[in-house]
Amino acid sequence: MSTTRLLFPLITLLLVAGCQSQSQMLASDENVAIQTAERRGQFELDCPAATGSILSSNMLQPVLWGGQERAEYSVGVTGCGKRAVYVVICPMASSGCFAGAGRDNPEITP
Repeated sequence: MSTTRLLFPLITLLLVAGCQSQSQMLASDENVAIQTAERRGQFELDCPAATGSILSSNMLQPVLWGGQERAEYSVGVTGCGKRAVYVVICPMASSGCFAGAGRDNPEITP
């Protein structure tokens, strides 16, 4: 009986602690998404000083039942008079992200 009394609060605590809102999940991967897009942008724009910023973010639902939820970010990268936009996908519960090709604008017009 005492084991049951101890397990119920512990399980409840674990369930509550594991729940995050979508905005919290998106915010947790923002820095990794920016770094991923910056690395690709620095190479493609031939500009080591290029920097990125989040333009938009969204949670993608799994395609298949039991699939993995993913965070999707549009990241703008600018530097050396050039800019590009990359779509960055970060699978939840993963330490890495992928920066896919976006739209690029070679010259920044004033």
